[in-house]
Amino acid sequence: MVNQVFSAVILAALTACSSNAAAPTPPSTSTPDAASNALRQDLIHYLTARGSIEHISAASLSVSLPDGRWIDLAAGTTSYRGSIAATPRDLFQIASNTKAFTAIIALKLAAAGKLNLDQTIGTWLPQYPQWKGVTIRRLLNMTSGIASFDASIAWQKAVAADPHHKFTPAQLIGYVENVPLQKGFLYSDTNYTLTQLIVEKASARSYEDLVRQLIDAAALHNAYYYPDIYPKALRDRTVAGYFYNHDEGVRTLAPLLGKSVRDFSLSWAGAGGGIVADPHSLVKWTRAMYQGTLITSLQREELESIVSTKTGKPIARTGPHDPSGFGLGLGQFYSPQYGAFWAYEGQTLGYRVQHVFFPTKNLIFAIGLNSCPDGAQDHIATLVATIYQTLKTYNLI
Repeated sequence: MVNQVFSAVILAALTACSSNAAAPTPPSTSTPDAASNALRQDLIHYLTARGSIEHISAASLSVSLPDGRWIDLAAGTTSYRGSIAATPRDLFQIASNTKAFTAIIALKLAAAGKLNLDQTIGTWLPQYPQWKGVTIRRLLNMTSGIASFDASIAWQKAVAADPHHKFTPAQLIGYVENVPLQKGFLYSDTNYTLTQLIVEKASARSYEDLVRQLIDAAALHNAYYYPDIYPKALRDRTVAGYFYNHDEGVRTLAPLLGKSVRDFSLSWAGAGGGIVADPHSLVKWTRAMYQGTLITSLQREELESIVSTKTGKPIARTGPHDPSGFGLGLGQFYSPQYGAFWAYEGQTLGYRVQHVFFPTKNLIFAIGLNSCPDGAQDHIATLVATIYQTLKTYNLI
């Protein structure tokens, strides 16, 4: 969420890493157990090399293989310099991976005739006349031009002063009400805060009810949503997550440096990033979203309709000349190594969770790391490439 970069930067990192990643020694006999051991070593190596730099203690991985088998692994400890071993069932804030849940809620309401994606903010939220012509679709695909509240110094000061504060959607939107619209593609969490208000109004239900219904429909048994501070029982199952970002754009958040944000309010994240889950649940959700019966083929076509992150214009798919696209809460990339693939890194103040779907391989996996580091020090793409290479070396894809 904070300093979220959704652009060719991620693609460039993956592309570079795929050619530079050190492949494991080819096994004499390839077995799932041997592959799992190699993947565990990938996690351990990452923690050893990047632990102090990124201020991370835990790395968690879930893999859904083409043949239907699963691999779930974790390495490290649940807190920085702690002694409790992390497990695959430990929870992470999945951050902007939540956006696809919100987009699907909107699509389902549209199918039920309760809204239309081409309706405007003026129709649903007349209290924001400055954005009256912006459609719901443009909110979901990040072409509204509305600024992101979490880039606001005022919001950052408020969080730094009281990280337990319960923000309302109206307060969050208020931080950018007077910021001029921009043109083209602009990643903005405000878009999903506005969408939250629209789906609540259209359904006459709370977002909390809507997203929990969707979590139940997808049978995600280790995924949760609460609109503020999570219950202690769930926080105790969540690895500590650390703010460790020294970038210029978030200097106002310096009072949080090195602190675990696990017990802070997630009210600011809401429909754009408030879900907590383990990587297995995120992978299960991803499989259902891209391939399952959770949504109809027409809804999936809408969900996967992408715009170029370079121009903000619709494109059929990513390719060599336009390698980065954004759908309705989804990201698609293209590289010569992987072809077209779907990926999303969500980030809150203390967590990074990345899901990746390679359609040509029918492979999905998700990684959780427990910090929000400097942008230049976020090397999760390196780990994605390493895991892919290990799976390939062990003939699992």
